[in-house]
Amino acid sequence: MEAIYMDHNATTPLRAEVREAMSPYLNEVFGNASSIHTCGRAAAKGINRAREQVAEALGCRPEEVVFTGGGTEADNQAIKGVACALREKGNHIITTQIEHHAVLHTCQYLEMQGFQVTYLPVDEYGMVDPHNVRRAINDHTILISVMHANNEVGTVQPLAEIGRIAREKDVLLHTDAIQTFGKLPTRVDELGVDLLSLSAHKLYGPKGVGALYVRQGTRLDPLLHGGHHERNRRAGTENVAGIVGLGRAVELALTEMEEEAGRLASLRERLWDGIAANVEGVQRHGHPTQALPGTLNACFEYIEGESIVLGLDMKGIAVSSGSACTSGALDPSHVLLAMGLEPGIAQGAVRFSLGRENTVEQVETVVAALQGVIKPLQVMMAS
Repeated sequence: MEAIYMDHNATTPLRAEVREAMSPYLNEVFGNASSIHTCGRAAAKGINRAREQVAEALGCRPEEVVFTGGGTEADNQAIKGVACALREKGNHIITTQIEHHAVLHTCQYLEMQGFQVTYLPVDEYGMVDPHNVRRAINDHTILISVMHANNEVGTVQPLAEIGRIAREKDVLLHTDAIQTFGKLPTRVDELGVDLLSLSAHKLYGPKGVGALYVRQGTRLDPLLHGGHHERNRRAGTENVAGIVGLGRAVELALTEMEEEAGRLASLRERLWDGIAANVEGVQRHGHPTQALPGTLNACFEYIEGESIVLGLDMKGIAVSSGSACTSGALDPSHVLLAMGLEPGIAQGAVRFSLGRENTVEQVETVVAALQGVIKPLQVMMAS
């Protein structure tokens, strides 16, 4: 059986075009972009081009793009940076119960430093009610952080409406757009955000590089201290090849986004229809329409998701039981629990996240393989 990869929300393979764009910066164009000689200027030119490519996708100025070591760093930089810069104004942050741990753990850290954090609930689809955001804002609120789309269930949040509330209340809005950037439109003015985190390896770029959009005029303390890189916002010699790869991956994603989103949504529905028709005791979770096009989260009653993942892996099929960053954890998904699922149901979660190389034939192969994995587990549970 051919190897089938359906875990694109965890990471994506490096595109050949991206590898080709990076290659010169791993070899002959090896200079430090801060150096003023020819080799350094060549490296800086690559970074500047990538900054323009990312800015075009975001609909912002190139100078508002700060390159980072990945999405987690971008989230930390946004939340800690605002918290430190605006501490004299207030100490209250609003986020949600279903954020990625890069946001949740950062907020929990700030609570230990004296900040107050409100963790908003979500409905059964994993969606935040903007009215709850409005009600949570007080005179001490300095930041709202709501992810654009959830990495486990795919639900896309009503960010534009939350953005209007944030502007009305003069509160900064950050979004973790790591799952949506390159898959859905992420124009910062349309979303109404002041800060936006993104990562290259979710859109067929290299690992270890990301970016943070920082709206001009936003006060932000640096996370790293050292040189004057990134206009004094992120110290450290730039990962030139990685940044160039990010830029090229963004450029490719923009040209393909609409067509690929439609194709993935069609594959996702075909996958769900096949599972629902052939597997008993399965539930689908996430918003039925406001969702990432390639993400399907299904819970198989009274069967541990990890067992299903391992069973499919033995057949050459890669899927996930939730976020890759919490893989191996014994607790049920915090996202599914926040959506109101019983722990016994949430334990049976499997996430299928589709990508560029997945086909109709692969979907049908996965459905057939899943039946072969699930039925023995159901028999074992019934005995």
